[in-house]
Amino acid sequence: MNIGDFLKELPGKKLDEKLFLLKYKPHEKSHLVIKDPSKCLLCEKKQCTHICPSKTYEWQEERILISHENCLECGSCRIVCDEFNNIDWQYPPGSFGVTYKYG
Repeated sequence: MNIGDFLKELPGKKLDEKLFLLKYKPHEKSHLVIKDPSKCLLCEKKQCTHICPSKTYEWQEERILISHENCLECGSCRIVCDEFNNIDWQYPPGSFGVTYKYG
């Protein structure tokens, strides 16, 4: 079962309640990298900040910040970054990343 299927199986719950059912074990090195931050400044839509359910990407002033430890590993960010293909996204190594607390 992938993360999308898991979250769909919980009707009637808010996203924050669903996210509480997940466990995170972040790796010390980010599995998300912005290839060229200057390209992000040219992006008009800033889609990665809107599509990410866990708010991994955030703009502060003229700079994009990544909180890789929040990532649900859904890959939405790399798909919507179609204008510049500027997000280098990989699964975290080994036993790191998101797991289910129950099941």
